[in-house]
Amino acid sequence: MFARLREDIHSVFDRDPAARSVLEVLTCYPGIHAITLHRLAHWLWGHRLRWLARFVAHISRFLTGIEIHPGATIGRRFFIDHGMGVVIGETAVIGDDVTLYHGVTLGGTSWNKGKRHPTLENGVVIGAGAKVLGPITMGAGAKVGSNAVVVRDVPGGATAVGNPARIIQGEQEQKREEKAVKMGFSAYAVAQQNQDDPLAKAIHGLLDHAVETDRRIETLLHKLEQAGVRVEDELAVADRFDPKYLSKIVD
Repeated sequence: MFARLREDIHSVFDRDPAARSVLEVLTCYPGIHAITLHRLAHWLWGHRLRWLARFVAHISRFLTGIEIHPGATIGRRFFIDHGMGVVIGETAVIGDDVTLYHGVTLGGTSWNKGKRHPTLENGVVIGAGAKVLGPITMGAGAKVGSNAVVVRDVPGGATAVGNPARIIQGEQEQKREEKAVKMGFSAYAVAQQNQDDPLAKAIHGLLDHAVETDRRIETLLHKLEQAGVRVEDELAVADRFDPKYLSKIVD
């Protein structure tokens, strides 16, 4: 038990730059409290002390704002950042080194008994407010963007964004997402790819154009340097896109 607690504390320092001391983590991190109490509740659940297990989980929910069913299976070095509003269902299975942010739901879509909650393999990261629903599998190293709603399997190493979530695949989409973040605009809010939304198409086109423009500028600067032309420092940096301009388009 104490070895697991040490691992949990180290995982906080690894994933939260705001953590300053072991005392702070032990006393001020509800995620640590929730997972420690869950281990007790899960042990009771496994020994068929079901009411007592549920009562321990209820006390944990009251103290931390994190609701974990005692039947849920959770691996090592599990980290819940902030934690308020996190809900984890009974048949959820969580691997090692998984990170959840506040407002995440690992929920079910059926009233039938049996496996009805998600399985998260090792290294999964789920952003704030995301909902992962049903007996689906998040592959190792998969990521879910903030406020996404995921209802189908996500391959290992892939990223799911949007509502309903779409899987980001291919180099072009990855570059689009990276460019959107740099401009201060989250492409997570853009509609799913196969939806005929002219606004979404316009934003996608704008992001694709910005990515292509950056590529051309970098190529041009490289050619100039190869030709022996000295490039001033201020010219070596492409102009930043004004996110306020994009906000006007959206409005």
